[in-house]
Amino acid sequence: MRLAGFFTITRPLNSFVAGLAAIVAYLIDTGMLIPHTLLLFSIVALITAAGNVINDFFDAKIDAINRPNRPIPSGAVSKGAARVYAVTLFLSAILVCFFTNEICIGIAIINSLLLIAYAAKLKSTPLIGNITVAYLSASIFLFGGALNGWQGFIHIIPIAAITFFAMGSRELLKDAEDVEGDRAGGADTVAIRIGIKRTSELAFITTVLAVFTSFIPFFWWGVWYLAGIIAVDGIIIAAAFRGLNCTTPACMKASMASPLLKAGMFASLVVFTLSAVFL
Repeated sequence: MRLAGFFTITRPLNSFVAGLAAIVAYLIDTGMLIPHTLLLFSIVALITAAGNVINDFFDAKIDAINRPNRPIPSGAVSKGAARVYAVTLFLSAILVCFFTNEICIGIAIINSLLLIAYAAKLKSTPLIGNITVAYLSASIFLFGGALNGWQGFIHIIPIAAITFFAMGSRELLKDAEDVEGDRAGGADTVAIRIGIKRTSELAFITTVLAVFTSFIPFFWWGVWYLAGIIAVDGIIIAAAFRGLNCTTPACMKASMASPLLKAGMFASLVVFTLSAVFL
């Protein structure tokens, strides 16, 4: 085992961005930042990291085919160590969460259990697994808003909805990329059930829903927000469009549809942040 493996297995960039998204959610809701938002960052980053670790624990066999360089199949982290590491990260996040409020605590506990259930079972359940991941991503914004109570939770729902649809699309595209490894590992995904072509079409429809939903904050922030989000919408529509003609996992990977959609989601986070600060 190598120390670097314990860092890599958490997918630190994803964990960092997830924590940042929770802070942005609070900023969107209140227009300001307070010291407690650092707690939001810590909790979300820890739970995201724990979810990544437990996912790799259960996906070791599939990753040996699809992503052999990941820490567990490469031997950098043992499965036993990964399990203990994930539990430690989950418990640490819940402990920190007790310094927030009951809504945040509830979301943190539910999401931790969902992440474990997803890695163990739900991932291999067609569509339900995709919906679970989409919700978990969207709930980061709900969690950030919840620090301001129920009012903040409700106010942030449109931003969560945008994230839900965009992430749902990306998950479908990733299913299409991973058909070979998922089939070998015994998983039963949407792409295996209906084929890569129809999966990419479903992903495109879901992306369009994300674009339509992205116009709702226009009523908060006005024309400047609209200009920024239209540019981002162009990126995610282009990403989903690139995969429409693919019928094989190799084609889907070569299209770069999933990474491009992920880049568009990061760009949307920048637009939300700038709008919350300046508009």
